[in-house]
Amino acid sequence: MSGHKSSKAKSSASSLTPLDPTSCLVLNMVQDGFPVTSRPYQILSERLLKEANLTISEDEVFSRVNFLREKGFIRRLGAIFNAGPLGYHSTLCAIKVPEPLLEEIAALINSRPEVTHNYVRDHEYNVWFTFGHDEPRQLEDFLDQLRNVSGLSDVLVLPAKKVYKIKAVFTLPI
Repeated sequence: MSGHKSSKAKSSASSLTPLDPTSCLVLNMVQDGFPVTSRPYQILSERLLKEANLTISEDEVFSRVNFLREKGFIRRLGAIFNAGPLGYHSTLCAIKVPEPLLEEIAALINSRPEVTHNYVRDHEYNVWFTFGHDEPRQLEDFLDQLRNVSGLSDVLVLPAKKVYKIKAVFTLPI
């Protein structure tokens, strides 16, 4: 399963396209417990029938997931691992980015496979992202690249000391 990162500096997906109840059900289901099997969309189809009394084919589930990805409702489809036991570290970073540079900086951050989250906040430090790495030098090199490309130097580096939550599910009303 692969995914892509999208810049939150653009309009949010929800402001672009309203979702029908079936797409909401599919989106709710793929957030929590996506089947790791050779036919995940078949399993989702069966779960929709069992849990929501909705008859929808494997192909239709697949099509709806692709639609949700294309429209930006699904940014990434893949596993999130507990980094610590695997020898990785997760670092939250924040940077002050002037509005005219938001798209460029978001694209640079999003281009890195080590970035798991990247979003804009209404704050002095307005671009926040998490960077997973096994060697501290990887993060330092990326931050140097970011500083060199953007000319921005004010970056907060906040390494995770304790994991409080590793899962977030946003249940949409049907």
